[in-house]
Formats: sequence, structure tokens, C-alpha cells
Amino acid sequence: MEDISLVILTFLIFAGFAAAFIDAVVGGGGLISIPALLFTGLSPSVALGTNKLAATMGALTSTINFLRSGKINKKLVVKLLPLSIIGSGIGVYVVQLIPPEFLKPIILTLLILVTIYTIIKKDWGMKSTFKKLSMKMTIFIVLATLILGFYDGFLGAGTGSFLIFSFLLLGFDFVESAGNAKVLNFGSNLAALITFILFNSVNFYYGIPMGIAMVLGAFVGSRVAIKSGAAYVKVLFIAITVVLIGKSVWDYIQKQI
Repeated sequence: MEDISLVILTFLIFAGFAAAFIDAVVGGGGLISIPALLFTGLSPSVALGTNKLAATMGALTSTINFLRSGKINKKLVVKLLPLSIIGSGIGVYVVQLIPPEFLKPIILTLLILVTIYTIIKKDWGMKSTFKKLSMKMTIFIVLATLILGFYDGFLGAGTGSFLIFSFLLLGFDFVESAGNAKVLNFGSNLAALITFILFNSVNFYYGIPMGIAMVLGAFVGSRVAIKSGAAYVKVLFIAITVVLIGKSVWDYIQKQI
């Protein structure tokens, strides 16, 4: 049994590093970490809660790296952070009561539109044009933060991509958008984690080792993003959203069979 546990922990450590490396840049790490946790035999709710524990550790590391590099608009994200936290806590509570299946077709459609728009706008996000928020921009980012915070707690897949897209619409470049998004993602992860703990849906035995691996993966991933620049982040952003779309379509097909 101990050998099996060691094999499982090793598997989760490698999966955690890979997930956090991707998630640090453009989100989507849950595509790797959640299936890995489900593979160990955890129930879906405990797998989600355990993933939030590990992801919160990784998100904090990414946030610190982006902060140190000066790639975060601190004045803006500090104001938005409480909305992300509140939305996420509500989302985790609601998911205990309502299955998230009805949201998936909407999310798939939005992911497709986001990807197409990003590909068509070739120079979009290469340079930052953000100066200050207009009233329309303020209303947009406030609503987007609250809704995406809720979505992160409720379902989660693609939250990072949607957050980055929201900041791109404000005029930030891809690296700054990734940094701003990671702060809000950390807040929503933390709120979701606390709520999952209250529902006794976190496996600390798996979550902590995976989280340590995510700290390392997030550190490396965020450093690579900051060093490589907006073009690298844009390519990875498109790649991950395409994978998210593919997974969503595959899940839908499997349920129809």
C-alpha cells in the first residue's frame, strides 16, 4: 500500500508541476491537475477541493513573481480582488446545490469566440495601451471579475483565459493581462479553497505535495512568461483555449454516446 501511495504522490507531483507551469501563464492548469486527482480515485467534489488547495499555492507563487516584475496594475487589482473572492465563495456554495452542466455549452461558445477574436487580431495584446478606466470599462471589469470569480468557484475550466481576455479588452498587453489575471485567480482560488474546506472536500495528503510541486511549476512558468514576453504568452493562450474547446467538445460527445 505504501508503494502504491508513493507512486500516486510521484504522479501528482509531476502533474502538479506541469499544470502550474501552464496555469502561471494563461490558466488552464486544471486540464491536467483535476483529471490527475480523479485518476487517484477521489470523488469529483474532493478532487476539485484538493485541486484548489494545490492551485492556490501555485497562484500565490505566480502572483509574487508578477508583482516583483512590475507586470501587475496594483491599484486596479486591489480594488477588484474582493469581487473575485466574493464571487468564488458564492460559486462553490452554489455548485454543492446545482450541477454545473447547464453552463458548459455557454462556456464552449464563449471560448470559441475568444479564440477566434484573438487569432484574427494579430497585433492585439503585443503592446499595452491602457491609461485609465472609463465608466464603461469600469462597469465591464467589475461585472467580469464578479462573474468570473463565481465561475471559478462553480466550474473553473477556462477562468484564466477569460480573465486574461477581459484585461486585454482594457488595453493591457498579454504579460500584464496574465499578471493581473493571476492576482484575481489567486483570490478566487483562496475563497473557493476555504469554502471546500468547510464542506470537508479537501484531501490534504494529496493536496499539499501537489501544491509544493505547483509552487515550483508556477515559479518557473511565470518567470518564463515574463522573460519571453507577450508573443510567447499569446501563442500559449491560443493553444490552451483550443485545448479547452477540444476537451469540452469531447466531453459533450461522450455524454451523447
